[in-house]
Amino acid sequence: MCGMSQQSPDRSTAPPSARPDASMSLLNNVMDHSLDDGYAEASARRKADGSAGLPRTLKSKLGLAAGLVVAALVVTLGAAEARISAPVVAKEREELIDRINAETEAADTLESNVDKLRADVSERQRKALEQHGGDQGQLVALLAGATPVEGPGVKLIVDDAKNTDQGGGGPRESSGFADTGRVRDRDMQRVVNGLWESGAEAIAINGQRLTALSAIRAAGDAILVDNRPLVPPYTVLAVGDGKKLATAFQDSADGQYLQALKESFDIRTSISDQAKVQLPAAPSLIVRTAEPKAAGSGAADTGKGTS
Repeated sequence: MCGMSQQSPDRSTAPPSARPDASMSLLNNVMDHSLDDGYAEASARRKADGSAGLPRTLKSKLGLAAGLVVAALVVTLGAAEARISAPVVAKEREELIDRINAETEAADTLESNVDKLRADVSERQRKALEQHGGDQGQLVALLAGATPVEGPGVKLIVDDAKNTDQGGGGPRESSGFADTGRVRDRDMQRVVNGLWESGAEAIAINGQRLTALSAIRAAGDAILVDNRPLVPPYTVLAVGDGKKLATAFQDSADGQYLQALKESFDIRTSISDQAKVQLPAAPSLIVRTAEPKAAGSGAADTGKGTS
């Protein structure tokens, strides 16, 4: 029995390939039927009844025309109103700018007049101190800061540390400030008091003349001298015997305090004697006088002078 060769099945008729968008049947349905079936049916019904399209009756046409006229009128009136109000708004803006400029000029003029009056009052106070001070008029004017001063003295520079994030301890252990590398108002107070105690005749910080009534305070991290803010480095000029003044200050408790700040917190300081320093007069003076109580006046003895 001879075997018959079996033919291989015909592979030329392969099943058709699937569409690339077969997985997007929902999207295809939406694209193919963009109009809902209900809307399509209603549209076809209106076309069959003859009610589709523009209105055919005269009343409907007149109503449509009236609506278009009203809409056009509203748009025209709005444009006309905006066109009319634009110049008015621009004019009001110009008037407001002119008023602001005029008030600014008036304020500048008043400020200039105040500065002139302050300078005049200060000059009269200085002359009064010089004329009515008797034999000690010059000394009184010097101590009150009423006149500029020049002569030998010292130059002391105090500046913040380069790295102001150093730890606590040392002479300012209880300060409460996290940034102990900054020069504080109490540091400058001790510096100034130490110079006065060491024999300084006149002192100025960054060109700000100090008097017996000057105040050194703090406002945040800023140091105020008579309510005027100063920025580091703080240059302190003091009139006196330069070498003796520098030596006496460095040996004093306040000088050692400043040295401790330098060693503990890297606050930068330097002191040198100068052959000549120049100090300006104090910008404003507060004159206070006292008179002895007359004998036998009968007033109660309070122990206080008249100021």
